[in-house]
Amino acid sequence: MPASTAAKSLWVAVVLSAIFPGLGQFYNGQTTKGVLFLVLGIILIFLIFILYLVFWAYNIYDAYADANKLKAGTLKHS
Repeated sequence: MPASTAAKSLWVAVVLSAIFPGLGQFYNGQTTKGVLFLVLGIILIFLIFILYLVFWAYNIYDAYADANKLKAGTLKHS
């Protein structure tokens, strides 16, 4: 195999993996590892999204609660 072909394959695998976990493994013919990485990538995306939504909701509640405390005079500006 010529060096340019091996280098091209290496970079295609790297770029595919950079696009989404598991794609480079599929390209390399490692189906089981590709499925595992793909599934874990999807789970992590949903987990991070859910954690972000929880943080976002808390942020809204905190702003509301602090605004009420400021209005009542029980919270001072920091």
